[in-house]
Amino acid sequence: MNYRLSAGISIEEGKEGGFLYATRPLRLVRLNRPLLLLARRLQQESVTPTSAAEIKALETLAKRGFVERQWPPLPEAELPLVSIVIPVKDRAEDLRNCLNSLAALDYPHALREIIVVDDGSSDATPEVAVELGARLLKSGSIGGGPAAARNRGADVARGKILAFIDSDCTASPQWLRELLPVFADPKVAAVGGWVDGMHSAAPLDRYEAVMSSLNLGRRAMSGGAGGDTFYLPSCNLLLRREAFASAGGFRAELQVGEDVDLTWRLRDAGRSIVYLPKGSVCHAHRSRLWPFMKRRFDYGTSEGLLQQLHPVRGKKMLLPPMLTAILALLALALVMRSPLPFLPALALLLADTALTSRRTRKQGLFLPFGKILLARVRATGSLGYYLGYHLLRYYLTPLLLASLLFPPLGLLVLVTWLGVAKVDHQVRKPRLSLPLFWLFYLCEQLAYGSGVFAGCLRLKNFTSYRLNLQAD
Repeated sequence: MNYRLSAGISIEEGKEGGFLYATRPLRLVRLNRPLLLLARRLQQESVTPTSAAEIKALETLAKRGFVERQWPPLPEAELPLVSIVIPVKDRAEDLRNCLNSLAALDYPHALREIIVVDDGSSDATPEVAVELGARLLKSGSIGGGPAAARNRGADVARGKILAFIDSDCTASPQWLRELLPVFADPKVAAVGGWVDGMHSAAPLDRYEAVMSSLNLGRRAMSGGAGGDTFYLPSCNLLLRREAFASAGGFRAELQVGEDVDLTWRLRDAGRSIVYLPKGSVCHAHRSRLWPFMKRRFDYGTSEGLLQQLHPVRGKKMLLPPMLTAILALLALALVMRSPLPFLPALALLLADTALTSRRTRKQGLFLPFGKILLARVRATGSLGYYLGYHLLRYYLTPLLLASLLFPPLGLLVLVTWLGVAKVDHQVRKPRLSLPLFWLFYLCEQLAYGSGVFAGCLRLKNFTSYRLNLQAD
C-alpha cells in the first residue's frame, strides 16, 4: 500500500521537528524529525513504507485524515475469480443494460462469473439473462426481496470475491480492477465504490446524482469496530466470500437497510470495510417526485429496526461548549429578531479564538490570529451545518407545525433549511439551480423524517431519536 499527504494539509517546520496541520477544521499533529522528513516526501510523491514503524505512523496519520491510502493495481497473476450477483424482478431492459456493461468489463472472462437471481418476474427478465450468457437462478419465491435473492446467488457462487450490483445499474469498465486492490489488506472484508446517476435529463436525476444515499462522496473512508454509522451500499459492493458466509449473509427479512445491517455486522466482528470514490457504477434513480419521496420514506423506516439490531451505533454529536453557545446566541437573535445577541456571540468567538491561539502556541505552532479566527468561524459554521442537518432530517415536520403556533420559530427553520441546503449545493455541485435544489431538499427531508417516525411507531421504539451529545 502507498500513502500520500491529504489535500488541504500544510507542513510547518521547527528546530526539533514540525507539524502537520489543517484549518478546515483546525487540527494539528506534532512530528519528530524523521516523521517531518517523511511528511516532506509525502508532499512530493506517493510513499511506500519500508518498515513496520513507518506503516504504524502512516496508518495513524491516515486514521486522523492527514494522509490518504493508495492501493496499487493487482498484477494479472493475482487477479481473483469474481462472482457477480444480480437480484432482479421484472426489469428486463434494465437487466439487459446491466449485463451489456458487465460484458464490457476490463477483466478476464475466465475470472468472472455472472449470476442472475430472478425473484419471480412476470416479464422477459429470465430470457434476457439466458440470452446474454448469465447463469440464471430462481430465488425460490415471488417478490421475496433483494436480500434473499443475493443470498441465493452467493450460495452457488464459485468466486473468492462476491461482487453485488443491482439490475438497474451499469458498471464502468474499470469497476472490478479499481476496487479489488483493497483486498490486498487481509483485514478488509468489503469494499464499495462510487455510485453515479445513470441519467441527467430530469432535474431529479441531477439531484440524485449527488444527493442519493448510495453516493458516499469524494473522500475515501474506512471503518472497523466502533460506534459510527459508516456503511456500504449493496448496489456497488465487493466482499470476500468467506467474510460474507461467516456473517451469515444479508438478513433476508429486511427489504431496505439490509446493506447497512450486513456491513455493520462485519465491522462488529472486527473486520474492516473501505469506500473508494472510484470503481463506479451508474444507478437509474427515480426521476419523478412521488416515487423519489416514497423511496426516501422507505429508507427512513429502516432506521428504527437497524437501531434495535445495532444499539451501539447511535448518533453522536460533538458539541464544543464555546461554539455551541455562539450558535445558540445566533439562533436566539433570529427568534427574537433582534441584533442584541450578536454582541455576546462575537465576544465568545474572539475569546474562543484567543484560547485556540494560546493552545497552538503552547504546542509550538505559531499561526496568525486572523488565520485562527477564520478557522474558528468555519468551525462554527460546520457545527451549525451538522446541527441544522440533523434537525431537518428528523424534526422538520414538528418544527413546521410548531412554527404555526409560534411564528418567530419559523424564521429560524427557514434560515436553517436554506443555509444547510446551500452548503450541500455548494459542496456537491449538482447541475441544478439553487431554487430547485432547495425544493427537492425540502421534499427529501420531509419524506425521510416521516419514514423514520413511521418505522419507530410501528416498532413502538423511538431510540432512533436518541442523540449522544459529547462536549469537546
